[in-house]
Amino acid sequence: MISGDVGERTLSRATWRLVPLMAVCYFFAYLDRTNLSVAALTMNKQLGLSATAYGLGAGLLFVGYVLLDAPSNLIMHRVGARVWMARIMVVWGIVAAACAAIQGEVSFYVLRFLLGVAEAGFFPGMILYLSYWFPAARRATVVGLFMTAVPLSTAIGAPLGGLLLGLDGVGGLAGWRWLFLLEGLPSVLLGLALLWLLPNRPADARWLSAEERTWITETLAAEQRAVAEMPVRRAVRHPRVIALGLVYFGITFGLYGLGFWMPTILKTSLGFGNLAVTLLTAVPYAIGAVAMVWWGRRCDRIGKPVAYTLAPMAAGGALLAISAFMTSAPWLGYVGLCACAIGVMAAFPCFWTLPTAFLSGAAVAAGIGVINSIGNISGFIGPYWVGWMTDLFGSSKWGLVTIGVVMVAGAVLVSRLRTAR
Repeated sequence: MISGDVGERTLSRATWRLVPLMAVCYFFAYLDRTNLSVAALTMNKQLGLSATAYGLGAGLLFVGYVLLDAPSNLIMHRVGARVWMARIMVVWGIVAAACAAIQGEVSFYVLRFLLGVAEAGFFPGMILYLSYWFPAARRATVVGLFMTAVPLSTAIGAPLGGLLLGLDGVGGLAGWRWLFLLEGLPSVLLGLALLWLLPNRPADARWLSAEERTWITETLAAEQRAVAEMPVRRAVRHPRVIALGLVYFGITFGLYGLGFWMPTILKTSLGFGNLAVTLLTAVPYAIGAVAMVWWGRRCDRIGKPVAYTLAPMAAGGALLAISAFMTSAPWLGYVGLCACAIGVMAAFPCFWTLPTAFLSGAAVAAGIGVINSIGNISGFIGPYWVGWMTDLFGSSKWGLVTIGVVMVAGAVLVSRLRTAR
C-alpha cells in the first residue's frame, strides 16, 4: 500500500516526469509498426501484393522481435535504460523511414524483418523500467497511462496517415512512401533526446529530493525482498511464465489481427474512401485509450488483476466472433470490431502486473522478455492468418472468428492461473 505525503508526492512526480515521455516514445514505436495498415490502402495495389503476401510481410516484423526480446531486456537491466532505449529508438526510426524505398515483395519482407530486429526489446524494456520506479499497488495505473500510446497511435495515426496518403505525387513520391518517411524520422530525434531525459534508476533522478529517492528505493527493495529470488535460467522456462506468455498471445492476437487489417476490412465492407475509413478506424482506439486508464485504476483499487484481465478478453473476443457472422449488417460488424479493440486495450495494464508478483531482479527482466516474445508470436501469425483466410474464403469473416476464439481461450487460461500454484 502507498501511504503518507512522501510516497504520494514521489510517485506523482515520477509519473509526470517519466510516463508522458515513455508514452510518446511508444506512440512512435507503435505508429512505425502499424502505419503499414494505412499504407496498404494504396501500396498493395501499386506493388501488386496479395492479401497473403501483405499479411506475411506485416507479420515478419515479429520474427526478429520475438528472438531478441529477452536478451535485450537482460542487457538493459545491466547497462541501464538511458543508453539502451536511445539506441533502439534511433535504429528503428532509420529503418522505419527506409520503408519508403520498398519496391516489391522481397524488399517489403526484408525491411519489415529488420524493423522488428531494430525495435526488439523496447516494449518489455519499458515495462521492466516501470517496475524500477513504481510499487505493485500503483503499477496497473502507470502501465495503463503508458500504454495509451497504443490506441492513441491508431486514433491519431490512422487519420494522419490518411492525410499523408494525400501527398501522392508530391516530389515524385507515392503518398504511402511519404507516410513511411515522415512517421519514421521523429523516432530518431526522440531517441537522441532520451540520452538527456531518461534516468536509469531513481537514485539518478536529480528532480527527486534525497528524501524522495530514499523512499522509492527502500519501498521497492522491500517489495523485492518479499518475492523469492529465482535464477534467470529457471525464470525463462518457469511454467507460470510460459502460461502468461500464452495468455499474452491471446491478447496480442486480437491487437495485431485487427490492427493490420481493420482499415482494409472497413473499406471492403462499408465502401468508404480512405480518409473516412481511417477516421472510423480511430474511434474504437480513442475509446480504448480511456478504457485502458480507467480499467487499470480500478484494478489497482480493487486488487484483482486476474479478474480484470480475463473479463475484457472474454467479452471482446466473444462479441467479435458473433459480429463476424453479421455480413448483412456491416455496421453491427463494426461494433464487434470496436468491442474487440476496447477489450484488448483494457486487458493490457492489468495483465502486466502479473509477472512481478512472483519474479524479481534479473529474473523479472528475463521473464517479461520471454512473456512478450511468446505473446508477440501472434504478431506474425495473426496478420498472416487473417490474410490467408481472406484469400481462401474471399472474406475476412473466419479470420475474425479465429481472433475471437483465441482471445476467449486466453481468458480461460488466465482464470486458471488464479488458483494455480
